[in-house]
Amino acid sequence: MSTGDGVAGQWGGVDVHFGEEGGRLTYGSYLRLADLLDQQRLESDPPAHDELLFITIHQVYELWFKQVLHELTASRDAMLAGEHWLAEHLLRRVHTIERVLTQQVDILETMTPQDFGEFRHRLSPASGFQSVQFREIEFLSGAKDPSFVRRFRGLTSVEQDRLRRRLEEPTLWDAYLDVLRKGGFETDSEDAIRDALRKIAGDRSHYAAIWELAEALVQHDELAAAWRARHVVMVERMIGTKPGTGGSSGATYLRSRLDLRYYPLLWNLRSNL
Repeated sequence: MSTGDGVAGQWGGVDVHFGEEGGRLTYGSYLRLADLLDQQRLESDPPAHDELLFITIHQVYELWFKQVLHELTASRDAMLAGEHWLAEHLLRRVHTIERVLTQQVDILETMTPQDFGEFRHRLSPASGFQSVQFREIEFLSGAKDPSFVRRFRGLTSVEQDRLRRRLEEPTLWDAYLDVLRKGGFETDSEDAIRDALRKIAGDRSHYAAIWELAEALVQHDELAAAWRARHVVMVERMIGTKPGTGGSSGATYLRSRLDLRYYPLLWNLRSNL
């Protein structure tokens, strides 16, 4: 039975409250749900049923990319500050998010090629290749590509500035090399780094924190590769060998990125263990 104010009451003999004392800040206002739920604007006319799914999935990707950038930036800064445990902790969080990013492809694949075809032509010349945050993640992880900033004319000045900052600032690999130097290792050449990594791998009890950081970086690299592989198969399932909506070569380009590794020296180490 509800009480006189119509807000709190008893259900099944249990007092239930809906946070009625928090009228100045509500769940919806804190999360800005009115604005958030108004951002899924369909381009198709008449509306294609699956366009809402397509927009929602990609907006969710961008929200996760924002969080990944937040965590990777903080992990890099923690390494530079000598806080190895925090850097690893944040990388482990990123790993969990990256698994979710890959699993989201399953939802997108509930859309058939025919359903996608109903609105795909309305997307041109927009393309996932233009995701600034995704490029920021690659730059921060260690795969810097200055040509991206020059090639995409649709970037706003704010987006260009963000990418230029990522090109100029230290990467996760730069931060890890700083960890090695502070641990007493030489890093002035690839041979010196290889020697350092072999020594660390051979004495994990002594270099546990540095070793675990390296493993966390490899895991980030592996999960990024897994997402790229899952993504290209999804694209082939949806559009085959057709060009991308932004004029790219579609799946052909995506396949050319499958061998990308952020930390090749950490992968090469496996051959010498």
